[in-house]
This record gives sequence, C-alpha cells and structure tokens, in this order.
Amino acid sequence: MKNEEIMYITGLVLSGSKNIFTIRPDSPGPRSPATSPHIECRIKGKILKGMEGFYNALAPGDRVKIEIDTAQPGMGMIVALEERINLFSRFNQKGSCTQLLAANIDQVLCLTTRVSPPFRPRFLDRVLVQADSADIPVIIVCNKIDLHCSDIDTDERLEDFRNIGYEVIEVSAKNGEGLEELRQRINGKRSVLVGQSGVGKSSVVNALWPELNIKTGVINEKYDRGNHTTTLAFMIETDNTQIIDTPGIRRFVPDGIDADDLILHMVEFAPLAGKCTFGLSCSHRREPGCKIMEAVHAGVIHEDRYNSFLRIQDELQLINEHTGKYDAD
Repeated sequence: MKNEEIMYITGLVLSGSKNIFTIRPDSPGPRSPATSPHIECRIKGKILKGMEGFYNALAPGDRVKIEIDTAQPGMGMIVALEERINLFSRFNQKGSCTQLLAANIDQVLCLTTRVSPPFRPRFLDRVLVQADSADIPVIIVCNKIDLHCSDIDTDERLEDFRNIGYEVIEVSAKNGEGLEELRQRINGKRSVLVGQSGVGKSSVVNALWPELNIKTGVINEKYDRGNHTTTLAFMIETDNTQIIDTPGIRRFVPDGIDADDLILHMVEFAPLAGKCTFGLSCSHRREPGCKIMEAVHAGVIHEDRYNSFLRIQDELQLINEHTGKYDAD
C-alpha cells in the first residue's frame, strides 16, 4: 500500500463487539457504494494501547483516531483512543476484569420497575455507587407505572432515594405517562440507559422515538424476570440527543472501587466518613461510636441501604483480594 493511499480521521464509537466497531466519522471520508454514514473498523494490532486487560477496549461514546485505506471505502483501522472525560463501567465476574459500558456521558438513567420484574433497590444502590465513583449524575427512571402496585416498601425506598438527593421520574412506556418529563431531562445530552433485563429499556426508547422500532422482549413468567434482547451496548442518535442502550444486567458489580472507600460513594454515608470513634478504620459493623450505625438507628440512613452497603463492601473486598488491585506497596 502506498502512503498516499492512507488518510487519518477521527470519529465516534457507536457500538462494538469482538473487535468490530461501528464508527460515525467526524468528516465523511471515502465511503462504500452504499454511501453509509458509518464505517466498520477494527483495532490495529487487536490491542489498543492502554486498554490491555480490559474485557472490552472501547465503549459507545469513545472518540478514536482511524486509519482509512482509500482503496477500501467504508473500512478502517482504529489506531488511537482520545482522552476520555469519564467512563461508566462494571466489574465483569466472568472475565475478572473491567467491562466498559459507556464513555464521555452526561448522565446515567437507571431504569427500574415497581413490578414485572419486581423492584430491586439493591441493584439501584450498586449503579448509584458506580456513577458516584465516576462523578456522573444519575436519574432513577421507574417504568411500568401503568401496572398496579401497592407495595409500601417500594414506595418507601423510592421516597428515600428522593430524600438523599436523587431525581426519580416515573413513566409508562405503554401509555406515555411521564415520558415528556423524561424527554426534557435527556434533551441535548448523552445518557447511558442501565437496568436489569425486563424493566423495559428498549420499550422506553421506542416510546420516545417510535421510528427506531428497537426489538423488545417479554417477561419470563416462571422466574418473573426479563429475557435479554439487547446483546451489546449501542448508541442511538436523534436530533441533538444521544442514548446508549446497554444489555440487561442481572447482577451489577461495581468496578474500580476499594472496599474501604465505598463509604465515600454512598451520598448519605459520605459526610460521616472518618467521624467514627475508630476513624477511617471503623468497619461500621460492631464498633462502639460508629456514626454510620448511629445514623441507621436514628433513621437518617435507611436500614436497607445500610444492609446494601455491607453486602457491596464484602463483595468489593473479595474482588480486591482476588485481583490484588489495592494491595499496599
């Protein structure tokens, strides 16, 4: 290949799997006869510098530099990753490493339901911890409010999320209730949509933009949970708004957080960090003078949030020990 046949452009990652990525280039460049606005790219050398050991090297929202072969319109090789503003990830237990879900985003939309599937606040707790560690705002979106649910515990937990500072928007992808409020909150922004299988992520996107006609799934009646319909994260662009839809996640494990630092990433816990009798060495489980336990007993911290904190802390401790990521020098 002659040097003059190579050109370099930059672009936005829309989706990717197994080293095949769909990129929207910033400038048109050479295209295939089909004149697609997107190009298909692979990572040059298969390993992107600085991303060794990750479950996936790139995520929707990443910006990359691409080497284009003018002899093959519509094809390219990714040669570099531009610096990220932020990154939303989770710990992939199967691969024992970081799995990237979205990059350079404005906010996380954590989708849940009161019923079908049942409300699972501890999933929300984990997503909120991850978002806080990346300094990314979160909106809790409760879908399927058209389905009757009179669970006092669910109402209480949603109200607690509001009380500690999170915005909660209740919607129905089926009848359209609440969707205009959600549309206003995402307008002009890049959001990542995260939730368990069956909560209706694709249904909400379809309700906002019916012309997209994204495939949706049904609830598995035996287990009261969803079946996976979105198999990889991908970015949807419409007007000036971008949504990154992610596969349904049954178990969200926070990534890149030291177990001892978890207290800093739960908003109502953080102001009490270091104020216990035993300071930062307090485990917040049995020590006298623990400000966290005192706050739980006083009703300042919800008991279920406290139990969630203990479970996440135990899990992070096991991950830290397994990976050795936070071992002392």
